[in-house]
Amino acid sequence: MHINQFIEKMPKVELHVHMEGSIQPDTLITLAERNQVALTAKTPAELRQWYTFTDFPHFIDIYRTFAKCLRTAEDIEWIARQFLAGQAKQNILYSEVTYTPYSQYMANGISFEDQLAAINRARDWARTTHGVEMGLVPDISRDIDPKAGNIVAHWAVDGMQDGVVALGLGGYEVGNPPEKFAEAFKIAQQAGLPAVPHAGETAGPQSILGALDTLHAVRIGHGVRCLEDANLVKRLRDQQIPLEVCPTSNICLNVFPSLAEHALPKLLDEGLYITINSDDPPMFNTTLTREYHQISQVFGLGQQQIMALVLNAVKASLLSEKKKQTMLTTFQSAFDALK
Repeated sequence: MHINQFIEKMPKVELHVHMEGSIQPDTLITLAERNQVALTAKTPAELRQWYTFTDFPHFIDIYRTFAKCLRTAEDIEWIARQFLAGQAKQNILYSEVTYTPYSQYMANGISFEDQLAAINRARDWARTTHGVEMGLVPDISRDIDPKAGNIVAHWAVDGMQDGVVALGLGGYEVGNPPEKFAEAFKIAQQAGLPAVPHAGETAGPQSILGALDTLHAVRIGHGVRCLEDANLVKRLRDQQIPLEVCPTSNICLNVFPSLAEHALPKLLDEGLYITINSDDPPMFNTTLTREYHQISQVFGLGQQQIMALVLNAVKASLLSEKKKQTMLTTFQSAFDALK
């Protein structure tokens, strides 16, 4: 089977994808009309143009618009259903999904309990209808006050028995180091909730070190700028701390000038634990399937290398060991059948 067909059909796991950042243009238009929110762009084509990354403030502005358009718990359930149906189409059987509940709370007063219940209704629907599963990663946006971060941490802990698998940290790294939210992540750690912060994307190695030493991260969102510090690379390799690499996102955010100049081959050569992810798919005009196509074509990765990256994602997930083993067996059988 040709590598492109193999990628299309193979089962997948995604560990770094934002629910709000997965809202498709036509979905946003429907939400805006439903909730009488004025958009700067009126058609799906215009919205795709508006989605195009220019700088981080613009990126945050898009997220704020998403929050304004999500007026009710039913809206949140709808975008979660749309997202999970999209994952199912790509044969992404399990996703760990980042979601920013404080934005919805501040914009429209929707309680975290109501937000989580809405997402879990979508989760139950997706499991029954499409056979796909998800874990939720509520994240703290770096630009909020640390006390608000503590609120998000308590919410995440309260949701641990109801689909929440980790606490995340997102947003613009420069000027907002991981240490700013040390207390929030201590709340999570004391409850046994893992930390999966973004680090080493718009800031360098110091951000990754803060995520490891202060937040006790079990995985790093992005982490590609670790290569600027040889000692950090050695530590990540020795401890096999997974990196959630999002190639197209890195290009759009100008972390690298082009995909051909992306650090992925170097990260792999260094023996680091790499997973492949889409981040904010429609905002970067990508999907997880497209990410695999792109890295296969640009870097000449074959079936074995692609399969290894997929299995890395299974093993780096926050599923129980028993579920991981079952999924690894299922995936290996599927790979064998496709080959």
